[in-house]
Amino acid sequence: MNDQAENLRKMVASEATKEAKVIAVVSGKGGVGKSNVCLNFALSLTRLGKKVAIFDLDIGMANLDILMGVSSTYTIMDALENELSIWDIIETDEDGLAYIAGGSGFSSFVELTESKIQRFFNQLELIGQHFDYVFLDMGAGATKASMQFILAANEIFVVTTPEPTSITDAYAMVKYIHLSDEHIPMYLLINRAESEKEARDTEQNFKRVTLQFLGKHLLTLGYVPFDDKVTKSVKAQKPFVILYPQTRASQSIAQMASSYLGIKESTPSKFGQFIKKMKVFMNK
Repeated sequence: MNDQAENLRKMVASEATKEAKVIAVVSGKGGVGKSNVCLNFALSLTRLGKKVAIFDLDIGMANLDILMGVSSTYTIMDALENELSIWDIIETDEDGLAYIAGGSGFSSFVELTESKIQRFFNQLELIGQHFDYVFLDMGAGATKASMQFILAANEIFVVTTPEPTSITDAYAMVKYIHLSDEHIPMYLLINRAESEKEARDTEQNFKRVTLQFLGKHLLTLGYVPFDDKVTKSVKAQKPFVILYPQTRASQSIAQMASSYLGIKESTPSKFGQFIKKMKVFMNK
């Protein structure tokens, strides 16, 4: 871990001009495969040459470490409470994907002292200089603490399945975010679609409703087909894009990642804007 932390510090020193884009991954309800989608999308970006980190902020239901088959020694809260460096708590897998655990105590983040909050921001700024993308794997629904991160993000990925309850809850989440900040770009991702037709119908209906009732145009990432290999990969504690690279789910999410990189930048402000917004929220 110490060697890994030192290597990360050296890389940051040579990449001071880099500025990561922050993407919050959300869902209206649990059980839609949000964390798995987030993980495998992030991994697909690393395989396209991007440097990516994931913050597991799904308080109480954090499971990214399980999906990755890694064990976290420290969490963000450990770093704040014990004054550790951010590099001491980063775990990196064999593909170069960085993982940072939020920890069960992260819900008390808003109650930290001013000095610890400032230290948190100082540490975050170092992260922003090293990575191209930072994913925030948020918990389902919305809390005061989670909304601070969601609304500070540069972009939001909304994950839903074609199931009616999932769609309804995802719409409620989109509405809540939109009413708080109508300018944040949001991307829709359909998970576990039984067919392309089901995915397209779900996508079109969802986008039509959000445009009609909210005046919000959602961008589309694509869909991940239902695939029993995904379930097998969860049991094996290995991301499905690694364990089953040729399966339909892996190919779909790899294509989504590639297409995403080809989208013209709609949010030129990146990590600096994220930090700025977080500071505003914390001072309210």
